[in-house]
Amino acid sequence: MSKNIQNLFKFAFAFIVIVIGNYVIVAQSVVTGDWKAEYKVEKAEKIQLNFSRKSENGRNQMGQSYELNDLQGLSLSQINSSNESVRFNLVREAGNIECEGKFTNGRGTGTFRFTPNPQFIKEMKLRGFDFEKPRKSDDKDIENRLFAAATLNVTTALADDLLSSDFGKLVVDALFKAAIFKIDGKFAREMKESGFQNLTFDDLVKARIFKIDAEFVRHVAQMGFQNEPFEMLVKMRIFKITPEFITEIRNEGFNDLDIEDLVKMRIFNINAEFIREARADGVPMNVEKLVQKKIGVYRKDK
Repeated sequence: MSKNIQNLFKFAFAFIVIVIGNYVIVAQSVVTGDWKAEYKVEKAEKIQLNFSRKSENGRNQMGQSYELNDLQGLSLSQINSSNESVRFNLVREAGNIECEGKFTNGRGTGTFRFTPNPQFIKEMKLRGFDFEKPRKSDDKDIENRLFAAATLNVTTALADDLLSSDFGKLVVDALFKAAIFKIDGKFAREMKESGFQNLTFDDLVKARIFKIDAEFVRHVAQMGFQNEPFEMLVKMRIFKITPEFITEIRNEGFNDLDIEDLVKMRIFNINAEFIREARADGVPMNVEKLVQKKIGVYRKDK
């Protein structure tokens, strides 16, 4: 056998080993577990699908509502059947979740098998998102991260969109938060343009949680609170400092209160009716005295 042929055999053998090795890796990467589903008519063609699987720390669970057309192979007639076996797929860029089981009158149970997409890992790494790196100390398995990415529909398009919004270096965790809280480049840019140039990505998460958007910022300005720090807007949402409440308090003569004063009044449930009662009792019209009156420690000055 010539030397060239021997080299060719060596190359071919090495190629086979690499292919088999990759196959073994993919096979070991499969995630399995159980699923439960519930369909509610009032949620307009959406189905609540929950996944559960064993882990080193017990059982991991995650779930959300999906559009029915996201679940390939599953029909409304099957969901509402009396006892029908089903097989359907949730196909995502991060991988494919194959489900099988049964549905009875809008409720379903069964098992699932998740197969990750290796190309997704490569594409994300090119964008600076390393799915092979643990997110936290107890997040050791890349399969778990990819499974979460699949259930939440984390995509390279989402990654590109976030990167275009210029929030500096982002990590994989930001992609999960973006998918959960519906944060995209458009929302990020609108918040910046409303006057918050130095927001962090976590600030955007807070904004979504507390329903702060560019329109709310405009409403705050119209109420006379221009250029407020972002945290003040969060406080306004938490304590329900609404235009109606501000108008109610201002009608009682409190025209120069800042947001901290309004928050304090909300905390102690000081409203227009209480202010009128306190005024009739001779309480000075300032926030501190009203708070003292509310908690029962107010004493008239001699």
